[in-house]
Amino acid sequence: MNEPRKQSASGERHEAIDVSDFVYAATGARVRRLTMPDGSHWFPAVDVCRELGHSNPQKALSDHVPTEHRESLETLTRGYGLSIPAGREWRRDLNVISLQGLILLVNACTKASCAPLKMWVADVIETVQREGSYTLEEAEVQPTGPGAPIAYAMPEQVAEAIVRLETRNLQLDEDFANGQRESIELQKEMLAVQKESLALQREASTTQKATLAVQQAMVRAMERIADRLDALVLERRTPDAHLAVPPTTESVLADWRQRLSVTADVWTVAVVVAPILVEKGELRDPLEAIAARTGLSVHRVNECLRLLRKHACIRSQGGTEDGAPVYVLSRS
Repeated sequence: MNEPRKQSASGERHEAIDVSDFVYAATGARVRRLTMPDGSHWFPAVDVCRELGHSNPQKALSDHVPTEHRESLETLTRGYGLSIPAGREWRRDLNVISLQGLILLVNACTKASCAPLKMWVADVIETVQREGSYTLEEAEVQPTGPGAPIAYAMPEQVAEAIVRLETRNLQLDEDFANGQRESIELQKEMLAVQKESLALQREASTTQKATLAVQQAMVRAMERIADRLDALVLERRTPDAHLAVPPTTESVLADWRQRLSVTADVWTVAVVVAPILVEKGELRDPLEAIAARTGLSVHRVNECLRLLRKHACIRSQGGTEDGAPVYVLSRS
């Protein structure tokens, strides 16, 4: 382990330091690796970033690892004519980095956990400069046994069957998870629709009941007024005698009914304001109050009052301190 790189008599190349021991000495952690047929080593970026505490592996790679030292697993294996390795979490879109990329990523990190690598690199360079070689201490050698990371060198003809089985299992797991997510989303949507439907039903029921009650009350009031007006028409006195009698709500409404063509809205406003004009002698209520009692809009109430004024049913007499108009009965 103390020479740069050797070749055996059979032509095979041997590393001066086993790559697993090198990574363990540099990071103090076991990291999965994929060894390609040409002897190059690639490591899942997520493993390294997890050890370094990077929450965003993509940003860490973009900031510190040049593009020539990072690749996607699918592109890398395709370049060597290999299939995706079988194994837990080895996905097609997995980002992998070369050994140089691993060293650059760890060395560029400012976290305290990266200090051992920087000190170790400095120690290696200083030792090689001074002694011409470097040997790992026993504590720096990665332990073997269960749980150690697996290195893959997977020619296509060996890996194909395993990959098909593993891909099928992963696809089944993914389909099952997607099915569960879709089912949950559909259940949530159905529940939301049910809640919205119940709320609309309650709102519609309340609105219908209130509208029906108002309509029934208005019909009863208009029937009573119509009956009274019919009686007044039959018993109406001479004009001079009529002027001498103090006006009543019924006589006022009867007079108004003869003065103009009464629509439902105008009659609704007339039924509300006539008693006030007879009892108080003037109408000082704001338009909003009349609108609340009639169920009409403020604009429509104002139009109805303007129509009553145009046909000499009422006339304007100044305004209140708040600027609201004051109306009195027209004597013409």
